[in-house]
Amino acid sequence: MRPPYLLLDIDGVLIPFPDEHGSTPATHACHDVVPAGRSAHNPVTVWLNPDHSRLLMDVIRTGLVAPVWCTSWRQDATTLIGPLLGLPDLPYVDLPRPQITTSHPNGYLWKRDHVDAWLGDAPAVWIDDDFTSLDHEWAAARTIRGAATLLIQPDPRAGLCAGHLATVRAWAGRLVMLGEGG
Repeated sequence: MRPPYLLLDIDGVLIPFPDEHGSTPATHACHDVVPAGRSAHNPVTVWLNPDHSRLLMDVIRTGLVAPVWCTSWRQDATTLIGPLLGLPDLPYVDLPRPQITTSHPNGYLWKRDHVDAWLGDAPAVWIDDDFTSLDHEWAAARTIRGAATLLIQPDPRAGLCAGHLATVRAWAGRLVMLGEGG
């Protein structure tokens, strides 16, 4: 039985957005990274919580989920962000680079159609900070048709918390007990 996918976003999940004063959580350390196609003279500053490594690895080691990056960082998630957190190489959903001015061009998260095609009928828990009510309806519809789907939406200014990953473990554990892992 294949475990459900754990789809993991980065911006607003592992990298919190600054608050109205430009501050990020004190738990996060500053790093400069150079994404693919960007000049080394023009790095991007990111803030990462070193404790996320332990929290994510605790879930990954259970074997209850198959982690996959699902982020506009694409392959840079594996080559830049993952190593800073001490994570193993993870596959990623190869999302396109859409020409959009909002993350919800059709009223739902722009990634969703690509994720839906990538997942097929596989169960998944997806952690992203940018879902709309239409995304939650999509997840409920997938679950009804037999592809168990859970959306977890952290506060983008706080990011991923231990409670989110406890929810992932409990949900995936129930799927295994019910024999619905895939």
